[in-house]
Amino acid sequence: MAVLKVKFTKTKRDKLAQILWILNWVSVVSGIILFSLGLFLKIEIKKRNEVMAKGDVNSVPNMLISVGVIACIINFLGGKICYDCSDANKFSRWKLVMLPYIVCTFCFTFCILVGALMCYTMRNELEESLYLGLRDAIKFYKDTDIPGRCFLKKTVDMLQIRFQCCGNNGFRDWFEIQWVSARYLNMASKEVLDRLKSNVDGKFLVDGVPFSCCNPSSPRPCIQYQLTNNSAHYNYDFLTEELNIWVKGCREALLDYYTAIMRSVGIAALLIWLFELSVLIGVRYLQTAMKNVLLLGDLEGESDGWLLENSFVETAKYNISIIKNLGKANQISTVLGMNNPNIDVQNTNCGKTNVTTKSIPAA
Repeated sequence: MAVLKVKFTKTKRDKLAQILWILNWVSVVSGIILFSLGLFLKIEIKKRNEVMAKGDVNSVPNMLISVGVIACIINFLGGKICYDCSDANKFSRWKLVMLPYIVCTFCFTFCILVGALMCYTMRNELEESLYLGLRDAIKFYKDTDIPGRCFLKKTVDMLQIRFQCCGNNGFRDWFEIQWVSARYLNMASKEVLDRLKSNVDGKFLVDGVPFSCCNPSSPRPCIQYQLTNNSAHYNYDFLTEELNIWVKGCREALLDYYTAIMRSVGIAALLIWLFELSVLIGVRYLQTAMKNVLLLGDLEGESDGWLLENSFVETAKYNISIIKNLGKANQISTVLGMNNPNIDVQNTNCGKTNVTTKSIPAA
């Protein structure tokens, strides 16, 4: 029994073809939107590429870009097909193409859904990439004279100012690394030498942060050094007083920023998926209705259209049987009693045969 069968008159078929022609052109625009969203997300990720570890964070924008390009091509072709379907004579040219077209469009529509869902599932990969990338960027913050790393100080400073954050997980991350270049250390100072000797690795560690961690909205001058020393500053208690530096870590700030972008992109992709799915359903109805009107032979009469010719279970069993039998066309079965057209063909017997011969009359 057909699934969701609908009866179409000649007028309804023509209107459906015209509406689908318009919707396919709208779908071309939606494909451009998908491409633009993927490109925007890729550019935003590339902007912070220096503070991200190499990973699979570009999979979502790459997929959106690819799906957007395919959407433009498929929907452009769909518009042409739907426009010709208003004429039964022109439909005959596309009769064999429409079913493969619908199958390909269904797979493409499924890819849009996957891309939309990936926008909500890549948070963990992005968080790990940011954690590793920021850790290395902060580690090499002081290396302003080394090629390949000299830009990291500016990158980290601009990042902390732009996103109002400090460190990887928080401002205390700066306490664990030497972020002041050795060229700016006074080696004649006893305090500097004591700090270098007190560290096992010979690093100059201080309980201070770079200037980019300072909050310009603070009512008091920025306290960059001796952040945990209450006696070093007047009327200061680092445990109870709100610090005049950014408290949030840059990993959390960037993760919130990208999560908000991907949530918006995911919602837009889901809406486009629903729209593409509705267009695909309409094309399926048009294809079955036009196919049936050609079988009936009455181009002006009514015809039935459906989503599936048989029930879901029967359709699933039929497709599974096709998949199971793939590759078996050239195999010869050796099972006794099994009818195989490659076996049961009568061949010419070239051996001895019992031929009845006529007796030669004696002379």
